[in-house]
Amino acid sequence: MASQQQHMEKMEVRKNYRNLWHTDLLNTIHSDTPYCCFALWCAPCVSYLLRKRALYDDMSRYTCCAGYMPCSGRCGESQCPEFCLCAEVICCFGNSVASTRFLLQDEFNIQTTQCDNCIIAFMFILQQLACIFSIIALIVGNSEIRQASQLLSCLADFVYCTVCACMQTQHKIEMDKRDEKFGPQSAMGIPGFQQMSRFDQAVPPFVGYAPQPAYGQAHGY
Repeated sequence: MASQQQHMEKMEVRKNYRNLWHTDLLNTIHSDTPYCCFALWCAPCVSYLLRKRALYDDMSRYTCCAGYMPCSGRCGESQCPEFCLCAEVICCFGNSVASTRFLLQDEFNIQTTQCDNCIIAFMFILQQLACIFSIIALIVGNSEIRQASQLLSCLADFVYCTVCACMQTQHKIEMDKRDEKFGPQSAMGIPGFQQMSRFDQAVPPFVGYAPQPAYGQAHGY
């Protein structure tokens, strides 16, 4: 119960973040097409590389699912962080992508725009509909319903893979900006040990980037 309450508090805190992603989900494929294709075809490998990069290549700071899941800190990460990260991106791929996203959001006070939220919500709803139709087809046994459920499942999987690829490209572009891969950027040191969001501030302070324009205006810092 306490853990659920903590998750709700973190979600409320993220609503007050004032920075934006350098590019939204709709524009990631245009911003870095090769990497988006790479993330689509080699998703677990990309998730591994991005998490390691998000930790500034310091695996001693690694925690399973970035500290956002109940299993975090209980999987022997300190003894073999590389193996634990490999297991995470293969067995819990969706959680690994979401955890890296939360880690970057909490580090740099990045909000998720309404457009991005709609895309992510559509992905989840489609997955749930595919599951429901599969159960109905299994119970009814009608061949047409079974075929329709298979088509819906294929569509849901396609959307899931596409959104995850765009999301990981979004993370990569954000870290390119952080690591001065393009454009001017003020000097930034490595932050402290990976930790949860702060709840003792009504409005989070700016970290890393200058204030962002309102949604609908040009992205950039």
